[in-house]
Amino acid sequence: MLKDDSDQLREHQLQIQDLGSMSYADTFKRQQAAQQKIIEARGSSTPYPPVLLMVEHHPPVITMTRRPGVADHLTAMPEQLNAAGVEVVETNRGGDITYHGPGQLVGYAMIDLNVLKLRIDSYMRWLESIVIDTLDHFGIEGERDACATGVWVADKKGGPHAKVCAMGVRVSRWVSMHGLALNVTTDLSHFDFIVPCGLAGRPVTSLQRLLGSDCPSMPEVQRELVACFIKAYEHRHREVSDG
Repeated sequence: MLKDDSDQLREHQLQIQDLGSMSYADTFKRQQAAQQKIIEARGSSTPYPPVLLMVEHHPPVITMTRRPGVADHLTAMPEQLNAAGVEVVETNRGGDITYHGPGQLVGYAMIDLNVLKLRIDSYMRWLESIVIDTLDHFGIEGERDACATGVWVADKKGGPHAKVCAMGVRVSRWVSMHGLALNVTTDLSHFDFIVPCGLAGRPVTSLQRLLGSDCPSMPEVQRELVACFIKAYEHRHREVSDG
């Protein structure tokens, strides 16, 4: 019997996991496990569903890629990092250097990009659109930057755009891992320990800085981001199925 569109969508329904507060190392292991399960089940009668992990990282952590020159973008001395309780780890995602910590909503997506007929560049633009839709719900106009991945917000005084959401991914056999990091009530002073994403002179912001006392809670932002992610995933899946 042929499966109809609803059956196919159920097979690929996003599996949402709220991890609460968790270390980067433990979350990384979960990402790898989910990615491998999706790869191994590809083409079988029971494919492993895509996974979206939602987490805040504690202890706070600076993650650095293996790309040459990235170590130069870590500007803090070891004693400064120790005093702030910030770890430094190497990661296998793309990009440069970034910070994760409490008050920052991180979404890690393990998705078979072949199912959505996306490649790395189009996948990044797709992730950006999800964050832009999320910000719009809270009255913030998020923007893309043609020269820098992520989501940015214009400075009302005419200064440079500030990054509110950083992104970086790794793709293995066209299954993604890593994802996005949206600053909600993040301690922005910790970004002073690095050159964020290797972009000198480009500021970082948060929903709290943008909205002040009107800043939504972390659960509110998480609910909206997850809702936008599910909506975008289902829309893309149906679009591919119909096309």
